[in-house]
Amino acid sequence: MTKTAIRVDDAPKPAGPYSQGIVIGDLIFTAGFGPQDPATGEVPEGVGAQTRQVLRNVAAVLAAHGATLDDVVKSTVHLAHLKEDFAEYNAAYREFFSEPYPVRTTVGSELADILVEIDVVARVPRVTA
Repeated sequence: MTKTAIRVDDAPKPAGPYSQGIVIGDLIFTAGFGPQDPATGEVPEGVGAQTRQVLRNVAAVLAAHGATLDDVVKSTVHLAHLKEDFAEYNAAYREFFSEPYPVRTTVGSELADILVEIDVVARVPRVTA
């Protein structure tokens, strides 16, 4: 199987030698995205606002290959302050997903001047004629 890189202007540019997303077979894997606004580089205040921006960044990468957040089957979330920020992050996360929710792992991590980072695995939607 061939893997194909996804590159979009509507998500933060990679800060190192990695792709924003990779498509292989019928799966899309995204990089871990932080809350930087791709147009301004600004980072919003608070974990709720940061979660929303991260998920907009992830959605932009998925959209480049015809997928949406509804196609996500797995998410991995890193929170800088797991105990303190979980409820606010979870409320913001819920705004972007509907049932059946993707499986999710949420862990506390040391992050570089941000409060949340998320990567996902999504299924490429089937086109029907």
